[in-house]
Amino acid sequence: MAEHSSPSPVAPQKHTYPPSNPLERAFESVVFASRWIQAPLYAGLIVAELLYAYKFLVELWEMVTHIHKMEETVFMLGVLGLIDVTMVANLLTMVVIGGYATFVSKLDLESHPDRPDWLTHVDPGTIKIKLAASLIGISSIHLLKAFVDVAHEDPEHIKWKIFIHMTFLASAILLAWTDKIMQKEKKH
Repeated sequence: MAEHSSPSPVAPQKHTYPPSNPLERAFESVVFASRWIQAPLYAGLIVAELLYAYKFLVELWEMVTHIHKMEETVFMLGVLGLIDVTMVANLLTMVVIGGYATFVSKLDLESHPDRPDWLTHVDPGTIKIKLAASLIGISSIHLLKAFVDVAHEDPEHIKWKIFIHMTFLASAILLAWTDKIMQKEKKH
């Protein structure tokens, strides 16, 4: 009696390309390695985020030490300033992590317990939409600060802040719409 053996799994076929010119291969290696030029830029953004954390702590200390003298409006403006600094720091984090993972090198965080959910589907389109949403949030805080302190704001400045905010909003909607169209085209 002949033994029955299970069929051996077929290894996926790799595409083989004709060997390229050694000079071309060397140049392509340099082009691909050039992505590391961005690494110091992301390191600089991390330093900027540290400076924002310092600014946050200085502003918070000012509020803590002068809370008994502050009017409610001044206190509210201080809190909105802290929120603004935090949102800019969030934006920096998103750019550093998302940009590095997209353009420089993969982050080996698969088993890390604090791995952000958004990192699983990060691509340039997603980063742009998240950045646009963050800019809208930051713009909203600036607009709210102007409305809270409307007595000390130049009406012309408020008009410009509203115009800028609406521009950010329209840009974000257009980015999201464009990304949705591009995702549909990828599926077909």
